[in-house]
Amino acid sequence: MADPIRKKPYLQVVREGNPGHRPIEQGLKLPPAELEEPDWLETFPASRDKELAAANRRAREVASREWRRVVPVLRHTAGLAAVDAAALHDYCVCVARIDQCERELSRNGLLMQGERGWQKNGATTIVSQYRAQYKIYLREFGLSPSARVGIKPPEGDDGGDDPFD
Repeated sequence: MADPIRKKPYLQVVREGNPGHRPIEQGLKLPPAELEEPDWLETFPASRDKELAAANRRAREVASREWRRVVPVLRHTAGLAAVDAAALHDYCVCVARIDQCERELSRNGLLMQGERGWQKNGATTIVSQYRAQYKIYLREFGLSPSARVGIKPPEGDDGGDDPFD
């Protein structure tokens, strides 16, 4: 008799649970897709303001360079699907914004003179938030060494091979 859990689609098992803890076929298979690079001009539009125009031009270049760097890698390692386009777009925007914030910090410093004296440059908070999101994207796309190692067993569970546990 076939195992009834194995016949259930993975998402159904996630929704309904797996009380017998039987092995299930994991993962949702999506057809591979050839992703087109976004039009970065929509995300980082041209502007009449020279400073903003220059910042957005550089952001377009950084985002485009990152897209061209990671998409071939992910196509080979992860098998990209059409649904990945939005997350990849956001990842590239995140990289461009980190670059933008770091340039701001290099130009104006970590501290700025404000109404009440010296205060931290607002870009420090913004770049911190983008870096936190960046780490999530790295993990999700398997772009960091630790993400490529794979899932580690929960703490305290090394597979039960140790007779002294």
